[in-house]
Amino acid sequence: MSELKQMYKTIMEDDFPGDMTISFGGQTLVYRKRTWKIADAGTGELVEKGLRYGENPDQQAVLYQLVNGNLVLGGCRYIEPGNGLVSSITEAEMIQAGKHPGKTNLTDLDNSLNVLKYLSARPAAIIVKHNNPCGVAHGQSVAEAYERANMADRIAAFGGCLVVNRTLDRETAEAVSANYLEVVAAPDFEEGAVDILARRKSLRIVQIAAIDRLQDFRDKRFVDFKCLIDGGIIAQQSPVNRIRTRDDFLPARAEYQGQEYAIERRPTEAEYEDMLFGWNVEQGITSNSVIYVKDGVTVGIGTGEQDRVGVAEIAVFKAYTKYADALCWREHGVPYATFELEAGQGKRDIEVLREIDARTREAHGGLTGATMVSDAFFPFRDGVDAGIKEGISAIVQPGGSERDFESIQACNEASPQVTMLYTGQRAFKH
Repeated sequence: MSELKQMYKTIMEDDFPGDMTISFGGQTLVYRKRTWKIADAGTGELVEKGLRYGENPDQQAVLYQLVNGNLVLGGCRYIEPGNGLVSSITEAEMIQAGKHPGKTNLTDLDNSLNVLKYLSARPAAIIVKHNNPCGVAHGQSVAEAYERANMADRIAAFGGCLVVNRTLDRETAEAVSANYLEVVAAPDFEEGAVDILARRKSLRIVQIAAIDRLQDFRDKRFVDFKCLIDGGIIAQQSPVNRIRTRDDFLPARAEYQGQEYAIERRPTEAEYEDMLFGWNVEQGITSNSVIYVKDGVTVGIGTGEQDRVGVAEIAVFKAYTKYADALCWREHGVPYATFELEAGQGKRDIEVLREIDARTREAHGGLTGATMVSDAFFPFRDGVDAGIKEGISAIVQPGGSERDFESIQACNEASPQVTMLYTGQRAFKH
């Protein structure tokens, strides 16, 4: 067993070259390998190393930063050097290296920024794990945004990557230090906040000052590579979210067999806000995905499923699970699973657990009045119905299905009626 544990503590050497050049016809992009001089956990001596390891401890990994080249293809000018975020983190910005950063730490950090670039107008917090958000929230302050994001899925947040888009203050640091996270990043830290966070020696604490101008990245495209098992490569443009304001949404309309169908109820101001928030969060979630949001916080997140109704139902299940856990944690100071185990052992009152379950069912896991967000159209109305029966009030989806009319009918038939808007854009992320 000691050998198994040791492999997670090992920092692998890598054999990747110090630079990489990619040629697109006559245009060339030049990348430089990133390493950091970080104190060795055992000796305290500074040792120059790159990434800890890849997705698993037996995979070498390397981080390259774009340092030269201006790529223009078909009139699209791709992101240029000098716009570094994760790939340009310096030793000084890696305030505490913790267990030394690995590939998954940095990709979680990168996807956090990918979502936060749409949420710059207000204090926001996102916790990402395995490259998918656990919880995302706006707040009146960073501390409130973190508390809401954490309680959206306290269970999944364990060992995650937290990023906030405002200076991380001492109040937030105290709340964060009570939990176990792998990475915490912010544009800046209030005096004393780092000392509080550093109580956890394994925590990676990173400053990314450019978070202050993340909105500048929402329209910058990069070349996205996918490598195949035969050594081949698929390249694509990175996506750009076309939805900026409520006016960018499209009315939900459809025609089928000569008959016109249209949503009868328009969104309220609060629903518009959640539609914008939810669609922005959707940009960072692995497809197929369906999420539910309410009052600027994620309620249930379903990711990476093969069928749309299935992921809509999974997100409902998760909403119920997380709602019950949050009730149990706030009122009794223990996770729901712990209370359930101890109730079964006769150490706690089983009736308390049944009361939590009843309150969760009554609130539909917090889904009543929530907005349902789908990264692609609903091929059948069953996906929409999965949300409507839980009491959602609004839906955002790309539209474009041959059976869009069924989804419109489902919304209009609901009591109370559900409103729905289209984005006119799919948000797949594989």
